[in-house]
Amino acid sequence: MSARSTSGPVIGAGGDGLLKYWRDKRIRAVITQILVVAGLFAFLAYIASNAVANLEALGKEFGFEFLGAPASYDINQTLIEYDSRSPHYRAALVGMLNTLLVAACGVLFATIIGFTMGVMRLSSNWLVNRMVYCYIEITRNVPVLVQILLWHGIIVHSFPHPRQAIIPAEGFVLSNRGLYMPKPLFEPEFWVVVAAFVAALIAAVVFARWAQAKQNHTGTVYPVFSINLALIVGLPLIAYLLAGQPLGFESPELKGFNYRGGMVIKPEFAALWWALSLYTGAFIAEIVRSGIQAVSHGQTEASYALGLRPNRTLRLIIIPQALRVIVPPLTSQYLNLTKNSSLAIAIGYMDIVATLGGITLNQTGKEMECMMLVLLTYLCFSITISLFMNWYNRHIALVER
Repeated sequence: MSARSTSGPVIGAGGDGLLKYWRDKRIRAVITQILVVAGLFAFLAYIASNAVANLEALGKEFGFEFLGAPASYDINQTLIEYDSRSPHYRAALVGMLNTLLVAACGVLFATIIGFTMGVMRLSSNWLVNRMVYCYIEITRNVPVLVQILLWHGIIVHSFPHPRQAIIPAEGFVLSNRGLYMPKPLFEPEFWVVVAAFVAALIAAVVFARWAQAKQNHTGTVYPVFSINLALIVGLPLIAYLLAGQPLGFESPELKGFNYRGGMVIKPEFAALWWALSLYTGAFIAEIVRSGIQAVSHGQTEASYALGLRPNRTLRLIIIPQALRVIVPPLTSQYLNLTKNSSLAIAIGYMDIVATLGGITLNQTGKEMECMMLVLLTYLCFSITISLFMNWYNRHIALVER
């Protein structure tokens, strides 16, 4: 009887002990997360092993050795040296840089359009308000791919052929093959100008902070914009003249059926840049409008009571407070623009999808490897944008005391 009475409570106590840990919310959460992560890794391992087995059944080997083989195809726009004898990894790098270029230009231009249209959307002028409203509604409700194709067709068919090209200024040529411009040729002494420009930027930042601190303490307002503009333009210009003007230009020349030399903005890049900027700018305009309307109207009335003009009220009072509402959804629009740039393949713009995920994939037959690299590329772009915007969002956030 004693043995039975002793063994029963021991087993029950052990079971109660395990249940006790499981009933603890924190421990249960940790165990659940461990199980989920383990299940995820097991699922990924199963997919990987299944893919390897299927590749072996098809007589293929998984590897990235193909990146060192010659690409054997041309790219119409390159930011670095490249020809058809270059390896596939260099073609992928060219496509990656082209993606970065259109994404960076699109983000910059879409932000300018979005903020401008967002402010104009709240204008008391009925005509301006309605025009911006029509732009936003039409642009947002037309697929971005349709807009890319539309603008590409307009550019290609509206401008003349190279032999009848428009020459708006010396060295500038506009045709349906693109906008050709003089290409700068930097001499060794040009580093002096670059150093002067960097020094001017640092001095402008220091002066702006000093002027802001002085205004906060004494109320004295300095013409920061004018002084900084003169500093950023004047100091490099003086260095340029003192260094003996170490900069030349290579102008484009008509050779055969097209212009050669100089720099060129291709119609594909221009159409993609313009379409993505307009499309994303319409969404940003609505974000800006909602952010401004989220600021209490009492802030505007208080600034008017202090004698601030409407433009200074908007710049100093409304926009800084509205940014706390604007920045989080703005991050999503920047990510969407970067990912929408993959539609460039529809008009022949050679981005990462068209190079590595297109021609390289078809030539080598390395579908999985190529698409993995493309996915990782866009993942890196997206994470970088998110990290920067999250840092900026924390920088402008209100600090609670």
